[in-house]
Amino acid sequence: MRQYERRQQALVGLLRNEIQAITNSSIGMGRRVVEIEQKLNSTAEKQLELENRDPGAMAFNQAARLMEMGANVDDLVESCGIGRPEAELMALLHQELKATDSLGHQK
Repeated sequence: MRQYERRQQALVGLLRNEIQAITNSSIGMGRRVVEIEQKLNSTAEKQLELENRDPGAMAFNQAARLMEMGANVDDLVESCGIGRPEAELMALLHQELKATDSLGHQK
């Protein structure tokens, strides 16, 4: 009978240890979830700030990226909503920058 009680107590001890390990793991996961949630909220706030900035600046930034990818003036006017004169100026500046850059690499 004593041996049975000792065995039962040992099993209870093992179960307590396992429960404690699971509890600690859950607490750690909870902290990690809170940390990720905070980062997500921060990212969402930054995205909202960017969206609320001057839409014109966003259009010109997008136009510059498209120009780097090979877009033409018509693409910029259509995709970015900027005027043709602005798109032509950007194309001219882009060509000048490319020419200057290629001269710099030839030296």
